[in-house]
Amino acid sequence: MNFSTSMKENETLFRQAFQNCSDIQFRSLTIKGGIKILLVYVDGMVDTDVMTTNVLKPLLYDGLPEGLGTIDGIGQMCELGLFAVMQYQQLADISEIIDAILKGNAAILADSESSALLLNCTKFATRSVEESTNEAALRGSRESFTELLRTNTTMLRRIITTPNLKMESFQVGRLTKTEVVISYIEGLAAENVVKEVRSRIKRIKLDAILESSYIEESIEDTHYSPFPQMVISERPDIVSSCLVQGKIAVLTGGTPNVIVIPMTFWDGLQAPDDYYERFLFASMNRWIRYIFAIFSILFPSIYVALTNYHPEMVPPKLMLSITGLREASPFPTIIEIFLMEFMFEGLREAGIRLPQQIGPLVSIVGALVIGEAAVRAGIISAPIVIVVSTAGISSFVIPRYRFSFPLRMLRFPLLILSALFGLFGVALGIIAMLIHLIQLKPFGTPYLTPVTPLVTSKLKDVLLRWPRKLVSSNSPKGGADQT
Repeated sequence: MNFSTSMKENETLFRQAFQNCSDIQFRSLTIKGGIKILLVYVDGMVDTDVMTTNVLKPLLYDGLPEGLGTIDGIGQMCELGLFAVMQYQQLADISEIIDAILKGNAAILADSESSALLLNCTKFATRSVEESTNEAALRGSRESFTELLRTNTTMLRRIITTPNLKMESFQVGRLTKTEVVISYIEGLAAENVVKEVRSRIKRIKLDAILESSYIEESIEDTHYSPFPQMVISERPDIVSSCLVQGKIAVLTGGTPNVIVIPMTFWDGLQAPDDYYERFLFASMNRWIRYIFAIFSILFPSIYVALTNYHPEMVPPKLMLSITGLREASPFPTIIEIFLMEFMFEGLREAGIRLPQQIGPLVSIVGALVIGEAAVRAGIISAPIVIVVSTAGISSFVIPRYRFSFPLRMLRFPLLILSALFGLFGVALGIIAMLIHLIQLKPFGTPYLTPVTPLVTSKLKDVLLRWPRKLVSSNSPKGGADQT
Protein backbone atom coordinates (compact mmCIF):
# COMPACT_ATOMS: atom_id res chain seq x y z
CA MET A 1 0.00 0.00 0.00
CA ASN A 2 1.41 3.38 -1.01
CA PHE A 3 1.86 6.37 1.23
CA SER A 4 -0.63 9.22 1.16
CA THR A 5 0.12 12.95 1.23
CA SER A 6 -2.54 13.36 3.89
CA MET A 7 -1.05 12.84 7.33
CA LYS A 8 -4.48 12.07 8.83
CA GLU A 9 -5.03 9.23 6.38
CA ASN A 10 -1.56 7.86 7.08
CA GLU A 11 -2.08 8.11 10.82
CA THR A 12 -5.35 6.20 10.50
CA LEU A 13 -3.62 3.44 8.53
CA PHE A 14 -0.83 3.12 11.08
CA ARG A 15 -3.20 3.11 14.05
CA GLN A 16 -5.22 0.35 12.39
CA ALA A 17 -2.07 -1.67 11.71
CA PHE A 18 -0.85 -1.24 15.30
CA GLN A 19 -4.23 -1.67 16.94
CA ASN A 20 -3.98 -3.14 20.48
CA CYS A 21 -0.17 -2.68 20.41
CA SER A 22 0.40 -0.75 23.61
CA ASP A 23 4.15 -0.45 23.04
CA ILE A 24 3.72 1.55 19.80
CA GLN A 25 3.93 5.26 20.54
CA PHE A 26 2.28 8.03 18.43
CA ARG A 27 3.37 11.62 19.08
CA SER A 28 1.79 14.51 17.15
CA LEU A 29 3.95 17.64 17.05
CA THR A 30 3.92 21.03 15.35
CA ILE A 31 7.35 22.26 14.35
CA LYS A 32 8.47 25.78 13.49
CA GLY A 33 6.68 27.03 10.45
CA GLY A 34 3.40 25.41 11.53
CA ILE A 35 4.14 22.05 9.89
CA LYS A 36 2.46 19.14 11.64
CA ILE A 37 4.40 15.90 12.02
CA LEU A 38 3.66 12.50 13.52
CA LEU A 39 6.36 10.47 15.28
CA VAL A 40 5.82 6.68 15.41
CA TYR A 41 8.18 4.30 17.24
CA VAL A 42 8.30 1.24 19.48
CA ASP A 43 8.72 2.13 23.12
CA GLY A 44 11.84 0.42 24.48
CA MET A 45 13.53 -0.03 21.10
CA VAL A 46 14.42 3.62 20.44
CA ASP A 47 17.09 5.71 22.14
CA THR A 48 14.88 8.55 23.40
CA ASP A 49 17.89 10.71 24.36
CA VAL A 50 19.24 10.63 20.80
CA MET A 51 15.73 11.19 19.46
CA THR A 52 15.14 14.21 21.68
CA THR A 53 18.55 15.83 21.27
CA ASN A 54 19.31 15.13 17.61
CA VAL A 55 15.85 15.14 16.02
CA LEU A 56 13.13 16.81 18.07
CA LYS A 57 15.22 19.69 19.35
CA PRO A 58 16.23 20.90 15.86
CA LEU A 59 12.62 20.53 14.69
CA LEU A 60 10.85 22.14 17.64
CA TYR A 61 13.22 24.82 18.91
CA ASP A 62 16.23 25.51 16.70
CA GLY A 63 14.41 25.94 13.44
CA LEU A 64 16.21 26.18 10.10
CA PRO A 65 19.65 27.82 9.91
CA GLU A 66 19.79 31.01 7.90
CA GLY A 67 20.97 30.93 4.32
CA LEU A 68 19.69 27.43 3.42
CA GLY A 69 16.86 28.70 1.31
CA THR A 70 13.62 26.76 0.93
CA ILE A 71 13.40 23.32 2.53
CA ASP A 72 11.04 21.05 0.60
CA GLY A 73 10.65 18.39 3.27
CA ILE A 74 12.00 16.68 6.34
CA GLY A 75 13.99 14.26 4.19
CA GLN A 76 15.92 17.20 2.74
CA MET A 77 16.74 18.32 6.29
CA CYS A 78 18.50 15.00 6.81
CA GLU A 79 20.39 15.38 3.56
CA LEU A 80 21.56 18.84 4.65
CA GLY A 81 22.85 17.38 7.93
CA LEU A 82 20.39 19.13 10.23
CA PHE A 83 19.76 15.86 12.09
CA ALA A 84 22.75 14.18 13.74
CA VAL A 85 21.62 10.68 12.80
CA MET A 86 23.97 8.22 11.08
CA GLN A 87 21.41 6.21 9.11
CA TYR A 88 18.10 7.24 7.60
CA GLN A 89 15.92 6.37 4.65
CA GLN A 90 12.74 7.54 2.98
CA LEU A 91 10.04 4.98 2.24
CA ALA A 92 6.67 5.30 0.56
CA ASP A 93 5.37 1.76 1.06
CA ILE A 94 3.24 1.31 4.20
CA SER A 95 4.25 -2.33 4.79
CA GLU A 96 7.96 -1.49 4.51
CA ILE A 97 7.54 1.41 6.94
CA ILE A 98 5.74 -0.86 9.44
CA ASP A 99 8.54 -3.44 9.21
CA ALA A 100 11.16 -0.73 9.78
CA ILE A 101 9.30 0.61 12.83
CA LEU A 102 9.07 -2.88 14.34
CA LYS A 103 12.84 -3.26 13.93
CA GLY A 104 13.50 -0.21 16.09
CA ASN A 105 13.45 2.69 13.61
CA ALA A 106 11.56 5.88 14.34
CA ALA A 107 9.20 7.07 11.59
CA ILE A 108 8.44 10.76 10.97
CA LEU A 109 5.32 11.52 8.96
CA ALA A 110 4.86 15.11 7.78
CA ASP A 111 1.76 16.66 6.32
CA SER A 112 1.76 17.06 2.52
CA GLU A 113 4.75 14.71 2.09
CA SER A 114 4.44 11.53 0.04
CA SER A 115 6.98 9.46 2.01
CA ALA A 116 7.96 8.81 5.60
CA LEU A 117 11.41 9.42 7.04
CA LEU A 118 12.90 6.45 8.93
CA LEU A 119 15.64 7.31 11.44
CA ASN A 120 17.89 4.64 12.93
CA CYS A 121 17.83 5.45 16.66
CA THR A 122 17.68 1.83 17.76
CA LYS A 123 18.63 0.99 21.33
CA PHE A 124 17.47 -1.94 23.45
CA ALA A 125 18.87 -4.13 26.20
CA THR A 126 21.41 -6.72 25.00
CA ARG A 127 23.79 -9.17 26.62
CA SER A 128 27.41 -8.07 26.72
CA VAL A 129 30.25 -10.06 25.17
CA GLU A 130 31.18 -12.81 27.61
CA GLU A 131 33.31 -15.94 27.72
CA SER A 132 31.87 -19.03 26.08
CA THR A 133 30.62 -21.61 28.59
CA ASN A 134 29.93 -24.38 26.06
CA GLU A 135 33.30 -24.31 24.26
CA ALA A 136 35.91 -23.91 26.96
CA ALA A 137 39.58 -23.60 25.96
CA LEU A 138 42.76 -23.06 27.97
CA ARG A 139 44.19 -20.63 25.45
CA GLY A 140 42.77 -18.34 22.82
CA SER A 141 40.08 -15.71 22.75
CA ARG A 142 37.66 -15.37 25.66
CA GLU A 143 34.97 -13.73 23.56
CA SER A 144 31.76 -15.36 22.42
CA PHE A 145 28.97 -14.28 20.14
CA THR A 146 25.89 -12.54 21.52
CA GLU A 147 22.24 -12.39 20.47
CA LEU A 148 22.83 -9.14 18.55
CA LEU A 149 23.57 -9.96 14.92
CA ARG A 150 25.48 -6.78 14.15
CA THR A 151 27.80 -7.38 17.10
CA ASN A 152 28.54 -10.87 15.78
CA THR A 153 29.33 -9.69 12.25
CA THR A 154 31.57 -6.98 13.72
CA MET A 155 33.56 -9.61 15.64
CA LEU A 156 34.22 -11.54 12.43
CA ARG A 157 35.07 -8.38 10.50
CA ARG A 158 37.52 -7.33 13.22
CA ILE A 159 39.39 -10.66 12.97
CA ILE A 160 39.33 -11.05 9.17
CA THR A 161 40.17 -7.61 7.81
CA THR A 162 39.80 -8.22 4.10
CA PRO A 163 37.19 -6.90 1.67
CA ASN A 164 36.89 -10.47 0.37
CA LEU A 165 34.93 -11.33 3.52
CA LYS A 166 31.39 -11.18 2.17
CA MET A 167 28.21 -10.94 4.22
CA GLU A 168 24.87 -11.43 2.46
CA SER A 169 21.71 -10.64 4.39
CA PHE A 170 18.30 -12.33 4.12
CA GLN A 171 14.97 -12.03 5.94
CA VAL A 172 13.51 -15.39 6.96
CA GLY A 173 10.24 -16.08 8.77
CA ARG A 174 6.84 -14.76 7.80
CA LEU A 175 6.08 -13.41 11.28
CA THR A 176 9.49 -12.89 12.88
CA LYS A 177 11.29 -11.59 9.75
CA THR A 178 14.55 -12.74 11.30
CA GLU A 179 17.71 -11.42 9.71
CA VAL A 180 20.07 -14.17 8.55
CA VAL A 181 23.57 -13.43 7.24
CA ILE A 182 25.70 -15.72 5.07
CA SER A 183 29.40 -15.02 5.56
CA TYR A 184 32.25 -16.41 3.45
CA ILE A 185 35.60 -15.39 1.98
CA GLU A 186 35.37 -14.85 -1.74
CA GLY A 187 37.99 -16.89 -3.55
CA LEU A 188 38.31 -19.45 -0.74
CA ALA A 189 34.73 -20.69 -0.41
CA ALA A 190 33.49 -22.95 -3.19
CA GLU A 191 31.06 -20.94 -5.32
CA ASN A 192 28.77 -23.92 -5.87
CA VAL A 193 28.43 -24.44 -2.10
CA VAL A 194 27.73 -20.73 -1.57
CA LYS A 195 25.00 -20.85 -4.22
CA GLU A 196 23.49 -23.97 -2.65
CA VAL A 197 23.41 -22.43 0.84
CA ARG A 198 21.91 -19.23 -0.55
CA SER A 199 19.28 -21.19 -2.47
CA ARG A 200 18.27 -23.33 0.51
CA ILE A 201 17.87 -20.33 2.80
CA LYS A 202 15.70 -18.55 0.23
CA ARG A 203 13.46 -21.62 0.05
CA ILE A 204 12.72 -21.65 3.79
CA LYS A 205 8.99 -21.14 4.35
CA LEU A 206 8.43 -20.88 8.11
CA ASP A 207 6.33 -18.53 10.20
CA ALA A 208 9.03 -18.03 12.83
CA ILE A 209 12.81 -18.36 13.11
CA LEU A 210 13.61 -18.23 16.82
CA GLU A 211 17.05 -19.85 16.81
CA SER A 212 19.71 -21.03 14.39
CA SER A 213 18.45 -24.61 14.84
CA TYR A 214 15.41 -23.63 12.70
CA ILE A 215 17.81 -22.73 9.88
CA GLU A 216 19.93 -25.84 10.44
CA GLU A 217 16.97 -28.20 10.25
CA SER A 218 15.58 -26.46 7.18
CA ILE A 219 18.74 -26.64 5.06
CA GLU A 220 20.35 -29.94 6.13
CA ASP A 221 20.60 -32.72 3.54
CA THR A 222 18.87 -35.44 5.53
CA HIS A 223 16.82 -35.37 8.73
CA TYR A 224 17.33 -39.04 9.50
CA SER A 225 21.06 -39.15 10.16
CA PRO A 226 22.06 -39.11 13.83
CA PHE A 227 25.31 -37.33 12.95
CA PRO A 228 25.32 -33.51 12.85
CA GLN A 229 25.90 -32.13 9.37
CA MET A 230 26.88 -28.61 10.44
CA VAL A 231 29.19 -27.22 13.10
CA ILE A 232 27.53 -25.00 15.71
CA SER A 233 29.86 -22.58 17.48
CA GLU A 234 29.57 -19.45 19.59
CA ARG A 235 33.29 -18.57 19.43
CA PRO A 236 34.41 -15.91 16.89
CA ASP A 237 37.92 -17.40 16.60
CA ILE A 238 36.57 -20.83 15.62
CA VAL A 239 34.16 -19.40 13.05
CA SER A 240 36.89 -17.15 11.65
CA SER A 241 39.27 -20.09 11.28
CA CYS A 242 36.56 -22.03 9.45
CA LEU A 243 36.04 -19.10 7.08
CA VAL A 244 39.77 -19.05 6.36
CA GLN A 245 39.48 -22.75 5.41
CA GLY A 246 36.88 -21.88 2.81
CA LYS A 247 33.81 -22.80 4.80
CA ILE A 248 30.60 -20.77 5.08
CA ALA A 249 29.10 -19.29 8.23
CA VAL A 250 25.39 -18.63 8.73
CA LEU A 251 24.61 -16.07 11.44
CA THR A 252 21.07 -15.72 12.77
CA GLY A 253 19.70 -12.73 14.64
CA GLY A 254 18.66 -13.43 18.23
CA THR A 255 21.09 -16.29 18.93
CA PRO A 256 24.83 -16.56 19.67
CA ASN A 257 25.07 -19.93 17.88
CA VAL A 258 26.60 -19.67 14.41
CA ILE A 259 26.26 -22.45 11.81
CA VAL A 260 29.39 -23.47 9.88
CA ILE A 261 28.98 -25.33 6.56
CA PRO A 262 30.06 -27.94 5.60
CA MET A 263 31.07 -30.29 8.42
CA THR A 264 33.09 -33.50 8.38
CA PHE A 265 33.29 -36.36 10.87
CA TRP A 266 36.72 -35.22 12.08
CA ASP A 267 35.52 -31.71 12.84
CA GLY A 268 33.47 -33.13 15.71
CA LEU A 269 36.58 -34.60 17.36
CA GLN A 270 38.87 -31.58 17.12
CA ALA A 271 39.13 -28.95 19.85
CA PRO A 272 40.33 -25.31 19.86
CA ASP A 273 43.27 -26.22 22.10
CA ASP A 274 44.63 -28.48 19.32
CA TYR A 275 45.76 -25.33 17.53
CA TYR A 276 46.76 -23.23 20.51
CA GLU A 277 49.07 -25.78 22.19
CA ARG A 278 52.32 -27.38 21.04
CA PHE A 279 51.79 -29.95 18.31
CA LEU A 280 53.12 -32.97 20.28
CA PHE A 281 50.77 -32.36 23.18
CA ALA A 282 47.86 -31.59 20.82
CA SER A 283 48.47 -34.75 18.77
CA MET A 284 48.54 -36.92 21.90
CA ASN A 285 45.28 -35.40 23.14
CA ARG A 286 43.70 -35.93 19.73
CA TRP A 287 44.47 -39.66 19.78
CA ILE A 288 43.19 -39.93 23.35
CA ARG A 289 39.98 -38.36 22.07
CA TYR A 290 39.71 -40.85 19.21
CA ILE A 291 40.23 -43.82 21.55
CA PHE A 292 37.67 -42.59 24.05
CA ALA A 293 35.15 -41.95 21.27
CA ILE A 294 35.50 -45.62 20.25
CA PHE A 295 35.17 -46.62 23.91
CA SER A 296 32.03 -44.53 24.24
CA ILE A 297 30.15 -46.34 21.49
CA LEU A 298 31.59 -49.89 21.57
CA PHE A 299 32.60 -50.76 25.13
CA PRO A 300 29.15 -51.83 26.49
CA SER A 301 28.28 -53.90 23.40
CA ILE A 302 31.68 -55.61 23.32
CA TYR A 303 31.32 -56.45 27.03
CA VAL A 304 27.92 -58.07 26.37
CA ALA A 305 29.25 -60.00 23.36
CA LEU A 306 32.33 -61.31 25.18
CA THR A 307 30.60 -62.33 28.42
CA ASN A 308 27.57 -63.93 26.73
CA TYR A 309 28.95 -65.44 23.52
CA HIS A 310 32.74 -65.46 23.61
CA PRO A 311 33.94 -66.06 27.19
CA GLU A 312 37.01 -67.89 25.83
CA MET A 313 38.33 -64.51 24.60
CA VAL A 314 38.37 -63.13 28.15
CA PRO A 315 41.30 -64.00 30.48
CA PRO A 316 40.13 -66.88 32.75
CA LYS A 317 40.77 -65.06 36.03
CA LEU A 318 38.87 -61.98 34.83
CA MET A 319 35.99 -64.13 33.58
CA LEU A 320 35.79 -65.97 36.92
CA SER A 321 35.72 -62.62 38.73
CA ILE A 322 32.92 -61.30 36.51
CA THR A 323 30.94 -64.53 36.87
CA GLY A 324 31.27 -64.45 40.66
CA LEU A 325 30.06 -60.87 40.85
CA ARG A 326 27.10 -61.63 38.57
CA GLU A 327 25.79 -64.61 40.55
CA ALA A 328 23.54 -62.49 42.77
CA SER A 329 22.11 -60.42 39.91
CA PRO A 330 18.51 -61.36 38.95
CA PHE A 331 18.68 -59.93 35.39
CA PRO A 332 20.56 -60.90 32.23
CA THR A 333 23.58 -58.78 31.31
CA ILE A 334 21.77 -56.93 28.52
CA ILE A 335 18.90 -55.92 30.82
CA GLU A 336 21.36 -54.69 33.45
CA ILE A 337 23.20 -52.53 30.95
CA PHE A 338 19.99 -51.09 29.53
CA LEU A 339 18.79 -50.19 33.03
CA MET A 340 22.05 -48.49 33.89
CA GLU A 341 22.29 -46.74 30.53
CA PHE A 342 18.80 -45.26 30.88
CA MET A 343 19.56 -44.20 34.44
CA PHE A 344 22.85 -42.58 33.37
CA GLU A 345 21.18 -40.68 30.52
CA GLY A 346 18.39 -39.58 32.85
CA LEU A 347 20.87 -38.22 35.38
CA ARG A 348 22.78 -36.44 32.62
CA GLU A 349 19.57 -34.80 31.40
CA ALA A 350 18.60 -33.86 34.96
CA GLY A 351 21.97 -32.21 35.47
CA ILE A 352 21.33 -30.01 32.42
CA ARG A 353 17.74 -29.03 33.27
CA LEU A 354 18.22 -28.33 36.96
CA PRO A 355 19.49 -24.93 38.20
CA GLN A 356 23.20 -24.42 37.61
CA GLN A 357 24.03 -24.51 41.31
CA ILE A 358 22.57 -27.97 41.98
CA GLY A 359 22.60 -29.59 38.54
CA PRO A 360 26.17 -31.01 38.65
CA LEU A 361 25.66 -32.05 42.27
CA VAL A 362 22.55 -34.07 41.44
CA SER A 363 24.09 -35.77 38.40
CA ILE A 364 27.35 -36.76 40.09
CA VAL A 365 26.04 -37.63 43.56
CA GLY A 366 22.96 -39.30 42.06
CA ALA A 367 25.09 -41.56 39.87
CA LEU A 368 27.32 -42.54 42.82
CA VAL A 369 24.46 -43.15 45.25
CA ILE A 370 22.22 -45.04 42.82
CA GLY A 371 25.06 -47.15 41.45
CA GLU A 372 26.34 -48.08 44.89
CA ALA A 373 22.84 -48.82 46.21
CA ALA A 374 22.00 -50.96 43.16
CA VAL A 375 25.16 -53.05 43.61
CA ARG A 376 24.61 -53.49 47.37
CA ALA A 377 20.98 -54.53 46.78
CA GLY A 378 22.09 -57.12 44.23
CA ILE A 379 20.01 -55.57 41.42
CA ILE A 380 23.02 -54.63 39.29
CA SER A 381 26.43 -56.30 39.27
CA ALA A 382 29.55 -54.18 39.87
CA PRO A 383 31.12 -54.79 36.42
CA ILE A 384 28.02 -53.35 34.74
CA VAL A 385 28.40 -50.11 36.73
CA ILE A 386 32.05 -49.90 35.67
CA VAL A 387 31.25 -50.53 32.00
CA VAL A 388 28.37 -48.06 31.77
CA SER A 389 30.15 -45.31 33.73
CA THR A 390 33.31 -45.73 31.63
CA ALA A 391 31.32 -45.43 28.40
CA GLY A 392 29.40 -42.44 29.74
CA ILE A 393 32.50 -40.58 30.92
CA SER A 394 34.23 -41.35 27.60
CA SER A 395 31.53 -39.37 25.78
CA PHE A 396 32.45 -36.28 27.84
CA VAL A 397 35.92 -36.27 26.26
CA ILE A 398 34.40 -35.37 22.87
CA PRO A 399 34.90 -31.58 22.57
CA ARG A 400 31.64 -30.89 20.74
CA TYR A 401 28.67 -31.79 22.91
CA ARG A 402 26.36 -32.23 19.90
CA PHE A 403 28.76 -34.74 18.37
CA SER A 404 28.45 -36.98 21.42
CA PHE A 405 24.69 -37.37 20.73
CA PRO A 406 25.03 -39.89 17.86
CA LEU A 407 27.60 -41.94 19.77
CA ARG A 408 25.24 -42.18 22.75
CA MET A 409 22.26 -42.99 20.53
CA LEU A 410 24.01 -45.68 18.51
CA ARG A 411 25.14 -47.39 21.69
CA PHE A 412 21.65 -48.87 22.11
CA PRO A 413 21.21 -50.57 18.69
CA LEU A 414 24.76 -51.94 19.04
CA LEU A 415 23.80 -53.38 22.43
CA ILE A 416 20.80 -55.13 20.89
CA LEU A 417 22.91 -56.54 18.05
CA SER A 418 25.58 -57.77 20.46
CA ALA A 419 22.93 -59.42 22.67
CA LEU A 420 21.47 -61.22 19.63
CA PHE A 421 24.57 -62.16 17.62
CA GLY A 422 27.65 -61.49 19.75
CA LEU A 423 30.71 -59.97 18.10
CA PHE A 424 29.20 -60.75 14.70
CA GLY A 425 26.33 -58.37 15.57
CA VAL A 426 28.81 -55.69 16.70
CA ALA A 427 30.63 -56.06 13.38
CA LEU A 428 27.33 -55.73 11.50
CA GLY A 429 26.54 -52.54 13.40
CA ILE A 430 29.97 -51.03 12.69
CA ILE A 431 29.69 -51.89 8.98
CA ALA A 432 26.23 -50.29 8.82
CA MET A 433 27.54 -47.11 10.48
CA LEU A 434 30.52 -46.93 8.11
CA ILE A 435 28.25 -47.36 5.07
CA HIS A 436 26.02 -44.54 6.34
CA LEU A 437 29.00 -42.25 7.02
CA ILE A 438 30.48 -42.93 3.57
CA GLN A 439 27.17 -42.12 1.89
CA LEU A 440 26.60 -38.96 3.95
CA LYS A 441 27.59 -35.88 1.93
CA PRO A 442 26.40 -32.64 3.52
CA PHE A 443 26.38 -29.93 0.84
CA GLY A 444 28.27 -32.25 -1.49
CA THR A 445 31.23 -32.75 0.88
CA PRO A 446 31.92 -36.41 1.84
CA TYR A 447 31.50 -36.73 5.60
CA LEU A 448 34.67 -38.82 6.09
CA THR A 449 36.92 -36.69 3.90
CA PRO A 450 39.96 -36.64 3.78
CA VAL A 451 40.10 -40.31 4.83
CA THR A 452 37.55 -41.42 2.25
CA PRO A 453 37.81 -40.22 -0.39
CA LEU A 454 41.52 -40.09 0.35
CA VAL A 455 43.10 -36.62 0.25
CA THR A 456 46.71 -37.20 1.26
CA SER A 457 47.56 -33.52 1.67
CA LYS A 458 44.89 -33.06 4.33
CA LEU A 459 45.54 -36.27 6.26
CA LYS A 460 48.16 -34.49 8.33
CA ASP A 461 45.51 -32.55 10.20
CA VAL A 462 43.40 -35.64 10.93
CA LEU A 463 45.88 -38.14 12.33
CA LEU A 464 48.19 -35.57 13.93
CA ARG A 465 48.36 -31.84 14.44
CA TRP A 466 51.49 -31.08 12.47
CA PRO A 467 53.76 -28.06 13.18
CA ARG A 468 52.72 -25.02 11.20
CA LYS A 469 56.07 -24.83 9.38
CA LEU A 470 55.43 -28.26 7.88
CA VAL A 471 51.94 -27.40 6.70
CA SER A 472 51.55 -25.86 3.26
CA SER A 473 49.94 -22.46 2.84
CA ASN A 474 46.79 -24.09 1.43
CA SER A 475 46.32 -26.34 4.45
CA PRO A 476 44.57 -25.47 7.71
CA LYS A 477 46.80 -23.54 10.07
CA GLY A 478 46.62 -21.15 12.97
CA GLY A 479 43.51 -22.73 14.42
CA ALA A 480 42.07 -23.35 11.01
CA ASP A 481 40.37 -26.61 11.79
CA GLN A 482 39.58 -26.20 15.42
CA THR A 483 36.01 -27.22 14.87
